[in-house]
Amino acid sequence: MTGPSLYDQVAMETASVVIRRYSTSFGLASRLLAPAVRQDIENIYALVRLADEVVDGVAASAELSAAEITERLDALERETCSALLCGYSTNLVVHAFVLTARRTGFGDELTTPFFRSMRADISASRHTPESFTDYVYGSAEVVGLMCLAAFLRGERVSPAEHAVLVDGGRHLGAAFQKINFLRDLAADFGSLGRSYFPGIDVTTFTEAEKTRIIADIDDDLRIARASLPRLPKSSRRAVALAQSLFEELTDRLRATPAEVLATSRIRVPNPVKARLALSAAAGRLPRERTTTTTARRATEGDTTK
Repeated sequence: MTGPSLYDQVAMETASVVIRRYSTSFGLASRLLAPAVRQDIENIYALVRLADEVVDGVAASAELSAAEITERLDALERETCSALLCGYSTNLVVHAFVLTARRTGFGDELTTPFFRSMRADISASRHTPESFTDYVYGSAEVVGLMCLAAFLRGERVSPAEHAVLVDGGRHLGAAFQKINFLRDLAADFGSLGRSYFPGIDVTTFTEAEKTRIIADIDDDLRIARASLPRLPKSSRRAVALAQSLFEELTDRLRATPAEVLATSRIRVPNPVKARLALSAAAGRLPRERTTTTTARRATEGDTTK
């Protein structure tokens, strides 16, 4: 067997740049992964981010119409599907993603729902409960399953263990997505005209609605937290850090009045991120939050950006 070609190496280096430039939280967590696993996660993240840019980023900034954006997203999906079959793409990010997909054993059973959710962002401004469930599955849960495939490459797990990890991965992906929706409530509505949560009107967002959303997030985080000890050591600390960062953000969203969330973006201060990173690096897993801990941590540092 030969090692990766120069083209493979350049594609993977390109993917690695994306996570470092786009995400502080995931970039920080990825540093705790074993090197081989880290590269696979970076390859997955890069394609996810590229699709997001087609839908909400550069394509929109270039003033492309919805039809033109759809055309480009369709082209990206076709290129991804074709590369999954042959193992090569002229798009460096797609090529890196396909290297990971083919060696970890997933394919269009995960990419198809992902692109379906991305496509929904082009036209949908509000969701029904059914479309919201489908959107979260395609935009977040399948990404969790892609990452899980990378975490388990070369590992031997029983069917029962695998089922627990799949459930945890899906719920963690769902939690991350819902937390981001709540944090970005104002921006999504103000800039994009979107309201992801079914039945939520951002202009009249209430404390009761916020509490209901966070209770749902808490359930997702609880299920994901229970599966953490079953992950391989090569990925456990990184996933623990990602979960800790989003649990911290959830605590701060919980402590922020609904009317403030409707106009401001909440963040976790860098010193708090550093503290959580040190804890995860030492191998400590996140524990269930208490009311006292939530209130105390929500007052540490500036929470708005």
